[in-house]
Amino acid sequence: MSFFTALVAGLLFGAGLLLSGMTNPTIVRAFLDVTGHWQPSLAFTLAAAVAVALPAYQLAHHRPLTVLGLKIAWPNRYNIDRPLLLGSAIFGVGWGLSGICPGPGLVILTRPGLHAVAFFVGMVVGILAARPRPAKPGPQPG
Repeated sequence: MSFFTALVAGLLFGAGLLLSGMTNPTIVRAFLDVTGHWQPSLAFTLAAAVAVALPAYQLAHHRPLTVLGLKIAWPNRYNIDRPLLLGSAIFGVGWGLSGICPGPGLVILTRPGLHAVAFFVGMVVGILAARPRPAKPGPQPG
C-alpha cells in the first residue's frame, strides 16, 4: 500500500509541476527575476500549494501516525547550522541559474535533451558529495 500511495502522490506532483509551468526553466527564471521582467504566474502555484499543504501539516501535527500507520518523525526546526545554510545557498543559486529544482528536474528527464540529463547528473553528484562519510578508524590503542 505504501508503494501505491507514493506512486499516486508522485504522479500527482509531476502532473502539477507540468500544468503549472514549473518544468519550464524560462518561466521559473522569469518568476525569480523580481528586478527585471518579473512574471508572477508561479505565485498562484505557490499560493495553491500552501493552501493545500498548510491544513495537511496542521492535521499531521496533531497525529502520532500517518494514515498508513507509520510514525511521523518531525525534524528539529531550530537546528540551523552551517551545512543547512550552505546547502540552501547552493540550492538557491543553482535554481536561479538553471531554472530547475529537483522535482521538475526529474519530470523533465522524460523529455529528450541534454539540459535535463546535465542537471540530473549534477544533482546526483551534489547528493553524493553531501552524504555523511563514515569516520576513518584511528590507531587502535594497544
